[in-house]
Amino acid sequence: MDDNNDLFVHTVHGAGRLLPSGDRWNSIELDYNFLSTSSHKDDHFTNPPSLYSKSFTYNLTITDKSHFKRFLYIFIALLLTIIFLVLLLSFLPHKHHDSLPSTNLPFTLKQALLFFDAQKSGQINNSLVKFRGDSGLQDGHYRQINTSLAGGFYDSGNNVKFSFPTAYTITLLSWTVIEYHEKYEAMNELEHVKDIIKWGTDYLLKLFVPSNSTATPNLIYSQVGSANISSSSENDMSCWQRPEDMKYARPVSVCGGASATDLAGEIAAALAAASLVFTDRKSYSLKLIQASESLFNLVKNSEKKQTYTMDVACGGEASNYYNSSGYLDELVWGATWLFFATGDHSYLGYATDSFDSALSEELVPDHGVFYWNNKLAAIAILILQVLMTRLRYLLDPGFPYTTVLTKCSELTNNLMCSYLSAPENFSMTPAGLILLKPNSSTSLELASTAAFLTKLYSDYLDSIKVEGGACGDDLYSLDDLQNFAESQFLIR
Repeated sequence: MDDNNDLFVHTVHGAGRLLPSGDRWNSIELDYNFLSTSSHKDDHFTNPPSLYSKSFTYNLTITDKSHFKRFLYIFIALLLTIIFLVLLLSFLPHKHHDSLPSTNLPFTLKQALLFFDAQKSGQINNSLVKFRGDSGLQDGHYRQINTSLAGGFYDSGNNVKFSFPTAYTITLLSWTVIEYHEKYEAMNELEHVKDIIKWGTDYLLKLFVPSNSTATPNLIYSQVGSANISSSSENDMSCWQRPEDMKYARPVSVCGGASATDLAGEIAAALAAASLVFTDRKSYSLKLIQASESLFNLVKNSEKKQTYTMDVACGGEASNYYNSSGYLDELVWGATWLFFATGDHSYLGYATDSFDSALSEELVPDHGVFYWNNKLAAIAILILQVLMTRLRYLLDPGFPYTTVLTKCSELTNNLMCSYLSAPENFSMTPAGLILLKPNSSTSLELASTAAFLTKLYSDYLDSIKVEGGACGDDLYSLDDLQNFAESQFLIR
């Protein structure tokens, strides 16, 4: 109690009552009034005190509010922190349990297609990727070169535009639409993927400049942007700036038509395949076919055939990233797609006649692998082994194609067997992802193409009422093929 007759009290846990305190710093100050106000002087004697505890009603007033305010501040701060954490957790993506892989294919497909939207170069209108804007609008204007090469796609995480992998990508995307356009439509992504394909074909049409006189050679543009790691100028490979911020002239690599046989075959394949995607736009489809035929016939009839990376001016820098090991697989690839686009059996004849020669060019490490450098895993071992198998079963072209189509069918079956017995033939991750080239950084790409072609082959067999195949004495069913394809997309 102080000079003002104020009593300081505190509580002790478990006491259940207030106890006197001699220190005002660990107590609260009370004004109290609990004495009886009875007017009877003898009440004390007539009503003696109880031997038991008595309850009093008294008014508590907090006169020193500093501790009370401190308590309120701490309480409010803790409450706000809890609210913040709850909101943060609600917005964070939820991790799927390892045993329950996501099967939300529409969402997965949309996200995959958004990658291509994010890689677009040129004038961007109403992009689904809101942080992307116009870029590379002056591409094609460099030194003595004065043409429009705006458009296309940037490569990976850099700002270079490589023509060779771009053409391969458009061919493969077109193939998926040709085979599974109903699936795209069911997931409301058909127009989306067609927009991406057209963005690519519009750019590919700019890359080939046919000769208009004997003095003007045929030209193919193989690259826009610098990928020379030793160059002191602006480097679009190592400088990962936003493409929207590029304010400098970008180098252009130019090939003579005959010095880029593989690149020409790849672009021809892309344009021919895409023409089948745009059959509802007849004039545009025809434009793609005409450009494809012009380019293919140019290199097919050339006496000097070579890969584009052999010419330093054409593909010198690209050889560090997309080095082509041969050109015959691209010519067979282009011819096959031109046959499907035009129905001209001369293209089919060229593809079948060149089949064995293309096989002889395949590198041993690329056996059974389908990617931008090896179409034999998709032509000789997959394209000619799948598309030509389709011809054999669905269109039955007959002589003189029977022998080569039988061979393709056998090669395709052997490839399917290698996938189905993957642990014996290829390395795999503990969760089951096939590693066709274990030392490569493109494991997902290669597993995806293997899954796609397995699914495709399964569907072809199903369409002709074939229930499966055989790997020696072991049989496999369509479900086995389907399960392998799904396993590569649903890796845990």
